[in-house]
Amino acid sequence: MPPTSFSIADALSHLKIKALNAMQQASLEANVSNDDVVLLADTGSGKTLAFLLPVAQLLNKAKPVCQALIVVSSRELALQIEQVFKNMATGFKITCCYGGHLRETEENNLKQAPSVIVGTPGRIADHIRRGNIVTNHIETLVLDEFDKSLEQGFEAEMSFIVKSLAALKKRMLTSATEAAEIPAFVGLKNPIEINFLSGKKSEALAVQILRSADTDKSNTLFNLICSLGNRSTIVFCNQRENVEQVSKFLKEKGIVNVFYHGAMEQDERDIALCKFRNGSSNLLVTTDLAARGLDIPNIRYIVHFQLPSSQESFIHRNGRTARMEASGTAILLLAPHETIPPYIQPDPIEIELPAQVSLPDKPIWTTFYVSAGKKNKVNKIDIVGFLTNKGRLKKEDIGLIEVKDFFSFVAVRKSNAGAALQLIKEERLKNKKVKIDIAK
Repeated sequence: MPPTSFSIADALSHLKIKALNAMQQASLEANVSNDDVVLLADTGSGKTLAFLLPVAQLLNKAKPVCQALIVVSSRELALQIEQVFKNMATGFKITCCYGGHLRETEENNLKQAPSVIVGTPGRIADHIRRGNIVTNHIETLVLDEFDKSLEQGFEAEMSFIVKSLAALKKRMLTSATEAAEIPAFVGLKNPIEINFLSGKKSEALAVQILRSADTDKSNTLFNLICSLGNRSTIVFCNQRENVEQVSKFLKEKGIVNVFYHGAMEQDERDIALCKFRNGSSNLLVTTDLAARGLDIPNIRYIVHFQLPSSQESFIHRNGRTARMEASGTAILLLAPHETIPPYIQPDPIEIELPAQVSLPDKPIWTTFYVSAGKKNKVNKIDIVGFLTNKGRLKKEDIGLIEVKDFFSFVAVRKSNAGAALQLIKEERLKNKKVKIDIAK
C-alpha cells in the first residue's frame, strides 16, 4: 500500500454517510488482497463508492502523475463519479473527459496530470492517441458498467485503452448484470467476484398494469399522467423518435415535460436533466439511456410506455425509483395486442383510471441559465448572493443550483422569476457581465 493521507472515515464524513453498506465493505476487503475484482451489484446500491474508496487508497501523494483511470458508459455517469470523488475531499485531483463539449478544455485540465481520470471510452482513447493522457504510470483501471460500454459499441476503444496501460497492476470491473461476459482484452487473472445482485425487485417497488383500449397508447398515457398528479415521473420509450413524439404530444395537451436521449447535444441533455432534478419539470420522457448512471433522487413513478426489450432493461428502468429507503411504482402500459412479459412474476396488479381527470398543477420552479461557472470562479454562494441582493429574491425563492465549468443552472420560484430577471439584466456577477435568462 503506497503512503497516503487518505482517510475513509474522513471521506464518509464529507459525504455525510454514517457507515458503509455490506457490499461496499466487501469491496474494500476484497481489493486489499486481490489485483482483479469483479463487483456485481444492483443499480442504486452504491457501487460508485465501492470502487472509489479502494482507488483512493491506492493513490500516492508523492507521485504527480496520473495513477488511476475510470472508464464509464455515459457522460452523465462520468460527471456523477467526478462529483462523488470531489465530495470525498481526498486531496487528489480528478478530471472528467467526455464527448459533446470542447476537447481543448480537457486538454488544459490534463496539462498538470490529475491523479484520477474518469471518462467515456471514445474521448479517453482520443486523448491517449493525442498524447494528452500519459499512461506510463497508470496502475489502476476501473471499468464501471463495462457491459453497458460494450453494448454501446465501444469494444475497440476499450481494448485500445487497456493495451495502452503498460504499468497496469489492478483491474476493477462493475456491472449490474450477472450474465455479462468479460472480454479477453481486459486481461483478468484469477479475479475475485463480489456478487450482491439480489435477483429480485425491491420490496419497496410496486408493479402495476394499465391496459389501453387503443393501439395508440398516447391518450391513455395522458390520462395516467393526469391521475398521478405532479409527482416526479419517468416515462420510458424504446426509440429516440418515440421519445420526441410522446414529449410533443404531452406538451400539446398541456403537460410540462422534458425529454432526453443519446442524439441530443450535451448542453441540451444537461438542461433537460437539470430541469427534471430541480422540479422545473416533474416529467422526463426518455430512452433506456436514463436507465443507468443517473443519480436523480425521489422519483416516484416509472412508466413503461413501450415494453422493455428484456428483463435486464425492465430491472434497470425500475432501478430509478424505490432507491435506498424510498418507495416507488412501476406502471406498464399495455395495448390490446400486448401481453405481460413472462419475466414479470407474479402478475402485477391491474389498475383503472378515474372517469374524469384534470391537468396536474404546473411546476412552481423555472430554471435560469447563467453564462458563468467554475472556470469563471463562480460558485453557488456567489449566485445566491447575486440573486438575493440584485434580484431581490428571498432564499426560499431559490432552489437547486448546479454549477458547471462555464455555465450554471438555478431553480427560481416561477412567480418571482420575471421580476428578478428585469432587475438583474444589466447587473454584473463578480464584476463580470454575464448572460442570465430562462433556460430553453
